[in-house]
Amino acid sequence: MKYTTTLSTPIGQITLTEENNQITNLQINQHPKATTTTTKETPTKLLKEATIQLNEYFSGTRKIFNLPLNPKGTPFMQNVWKELLEIPYGEVTTYKQIATKIQNPKASRAVGMANHKNPIPILIPCHRVIGSNKKLVGYALGLDTKEYLLNLEKDNLNKKTTN
Repeated sequence: MKYTTTLSTPIGQITLTEENNQITNLQINQHPKATTTTTKETPTKLLKEATIQLNEYFSGTRKIFNLPLNPKGTPFMQNVWKELLEIPYGEVTTYKQIATKIQNPKASRAVGMANHKNPIPILIPCHRVIGSNKKLVGYALGLDTKEYLLNLEKDNLNKKTTN
């Protein structure tokens, strides 16, 4: 069974999905896609903890999430998402740098597509990836949201954290 909860944030309504005691999806201002699996709006222990951590992130007091994640995707996507988790809070990297780190230096576009398909944005920080020209390029949640998240982290980089 899937469980969901919704919370209000500075970037809009976020809906979190939990399945088998792991976060599998984070959507912003969207309706979850219809599935054949039953979804129940229930604030489970994990979803309550995720809500707390996201609220701390948006208040600037959390820099690292400590939640079990299980994004669904191809092995290539999994490699990209794993590498995204290594990007420190308040820092950015490029699609090309990610491609090089996963030992596929010519895969910058494929890295971009994996970022676009990231089912758990923010928790898997795809917003920290920018173009080689240092410009904000492509973000499934919109460039305004990407800019907001990067500025939030930059502004709170030296703030005392809860983790």
